[in-house]
Amino acid sequence: MREVQGHAEIMPGFRWYDIEVDNCTIRTAVGGAGRPLLLLHGHPQTHLTWHKIAPVLAREFTVVAPDLRGYGDSTKLVGGPGHINYSKRAMAIDQVQVMARLGFDRFAVIGHDRGGRVAHRMALDHAAAVEKLVLIDIAPTATMYARTDMEFARRYFWWFFLIQPFPLPERLIAADPDFFLDTHIAGQIKIEGSVDPRVLAEYRRCYADPTTRHAICEDYRAAATIDLAHDDADRHKRIEAPLMALWGGRGTVGALYDVLETWREKALDVRGHAIDCGHSPQEEAPDAMLEALRTFL
Repeated sequence: MREVQGHAEIMPGFRWYDIEVDNCTIRTAVGGAGRPLLLLHGHPQTHLTWHKIAPVLAREFTVVAPDLRGYGDSTKLVGGPGHINYSKRAMAIDQVQVMARLGFDRFAVIGHDRGGRVAHRMALDHAAAVEKLVLIDIAPTATMYARTDMEFARRYFWWFFLIQPFPLPERLIAADPDFFLDTHIAGQIKIEGSVDPRVLAEYRRCYADPTTRHAICEDYRAAATIDLAHDDADRHKRIEAPLMALWGGRGTVGALYDVLETWREKALDVRGHAIDCGHSPQEEAPDAMLEALRTFL
């Protein structure tokens, strides 16, 4: 574990490390003291998506905020046979190992978007490690694909674009990465001005790397192939940890799904509610999100 330069001006009180796991290095921000809490970001963000809530949570918890493999400043692997290197199983193992390197064998997890899908798999594969689980603005991957209709395909077109065979999406996005990223974020954020310009600049910096863009495509390709196979094999298993689902009341997931019902099909103990925002409550409505987390955690 090696300390590196981070973004103390954006996440005060945190320190940054490159943490070696089995086959990659995970850039990780760590702050605070107390019970361990793992924060897993989504696409197209990095760990900086948590900057409005992480310093507050660090008053009560040891907050661990990594970049998922392929994202931010973590290692960008090639996809591997059948996209195996971006299966949520592989991505979950990274984060369990990060927490073990920091001395934590049991912890709470908050996962947004892709990070929520990693957290879902973690809760199944590493049930003893996950004390509590918070999933932000997602329904289960298999459920969303199985119930695909025109409205979902229109709103979440990238679920079908990014899974196309290499190198089609990679080359098309390469024509104007900032435009693709900015358009994606603007379509999901419903409270204007919520994304800090310094954080957006970091998202753009990372998205400018072609290996990041390939990793992101592999993440989505895995979700449509190997992850579905893993989900099908575990279709009778249920998440044992208490689960809170939060979603944006102005967003797609809450509009198209009964979010709590979809998770009650996958977990034993489910609660949650909508927050008045779009896809990213940690950036759009941090106070409301913190209040929900305090009640649950």
